[in-house]
Amino acid sequence: MGRWAYHGMPDFAHELLHHPGLVAGVDEAGRGPLAGPVVAAAVILRREDCPEGLNDSKQLSAARRAVLEVEIKARAVCFGIGMASVEEIDEINILWATMLAMTRAVDALAHDCAHVLVDGNRCPKWRYASTAIVEGDAKCLSIAAASILAKEERDRMMIAAAREHPHYGWESNKGYGSAKHLAALREHGVTPLHRRRFAPVAQLVLI
Repeated sequence: MGRWAYHGMPDFAHELLHHPGLVAGVDEAGRGPLAGPVVAAAVILRREDCPEGLNDSKQLSAARRAVLEVEIKARAVCFGIGMASVEEIDEINILWATMLAMTRAVDALAHDCAHVLVDGNRCPKWRYASTAIVEGDAKCLSIAAASILAKEERDRMMIAAAREHPHYGWESNKGYGSAKHLAALREHGVTPLHRRRFAPVAQLVLI
């Protein structure tokens, strides 16, 4: 099977390299925002019953991601969600908080897996046999599925947080440093959900 079997869409080539045994894909959402947790998902897909149209979550509309999230959860062998809190991000930095969220996501799987495919250029320091795949969410179906679950889970968290902190526009910017978010930071200050070590927030904390 070729790496780009679906004309630019992710395929099962990487999972097949590690056959036999269950192979999980892992991805995260929320490394870059100024507020909110980083969330990771792990997914083991059924190769004979895979939702159509899986892709990097950033390439999908919100409506399509919502549909695929339901299909992935219904048809996958299993999935797990993990997160690292704002406090953990500030304490150990966003890289290691991301690794922690990924570890928690794989630990949450209902089945042991033979191998884990991780989006990016490095894997967490964990007990699992694993391979890092740069741009894995555009190459590997299980990582693409994980990217969808992670983004949908985190988006829901930020929409809920926006109801408690309505000035920052989190329902639309999801915690990223949009113009509205930055203006609200200057006017209304820092909330408990802001990452205090991220530069735009740190500057205000020091004032």
